[in-house]
Amino acid sequence: MSIILKITDLTKTYPTGTKALEGVSFTVDKPQVVAIIGPSGAGKSTLIRCINRLVEASSGEVLLGNTDILSLNSRQLRRARRQMGMIFQEYNLVERLTVMENLLSGRLGYVGFWTSYRRKFSKKDFADAFELLERVGLSGYQNTRADALSGGERQRVGISRALMQQPDLLLVDEPTASLDPKTSRQIMRLIVELAHERGMPALVNIHDVGLAQAFCDRIIGLTAGKIVFDGSTRQITEQVLTDIYGEEDWSSTIRKIEEENEVGAE
Repeated sequence: MSIILKITDLTKTYPTGTKALEGVSFTVDKPQVVAIIGPSGAGKSTLIRCINRLVEASSGEVLLGNTDILSLNSRQLRRARRQMGMIFQEYNLVERLTVMENLLSGRLGYVGFWTSYRRKFSKKDFADAFELLERVGLSGYQNTRADALSGGERQRVGISRALMQQPDLLLVDEPTASLDPKTSRQIMRLIVELAHERGMPALVNIHDVGLAQAFCDRIIGLTAGKIVFDGSTRQITEQVLTDIYGEEDWSSTIRKIEEENEVGAE
């Protein structure tokens, strides 16, 4: 059974008084891909980052399995973060390092300082890295510097680095925001396939409703830091999108999604 993620009454209030999250609660208890959608400023990135404490929540509870993430000290948090693979919008790669070196940085939470400093990783680590490169379509790129890659290739490296942690949960922050439409679909498809292959839940903060409904299993809609929708992708309607984003003619968006799904099923 997949590890359970349980969020209870999660709140984030900034020193200015702005509430980014207000009483957010939900549970992910099976290996599904959950899209977090909503307008700019709704709290999507804040939610993702509060789970692994890149942003400190003001109150609430984040349970990953039996571990209360928000109660951990710094040393305990470093260990807990091994369980949470993070994929970033801007890739977060070390540009001057090779693809292989960037992948192996995903093992830093498991090896000592001198091992990582001398890059003395195990044969299994290297074998796992080569296997991931083949799986994401980057065979032969291991010695290529990160700054020589395209955006889609960089994101594939970022995905592989996150999976090198062998995490129990994937946290994905706007993985397609900097990519063209075709590459965006390829990256979303890859994330979903890898999560399903590993029986691992994933939370994906994404602004593209079409991609969310085409590839994800479940959608959570945020507005002003509150959940206003939580359901399957098939439950997305014009009224749901109005509840999440506000008044607009959503008919073309819904129709486009349906057409894409029909094409994908052919």
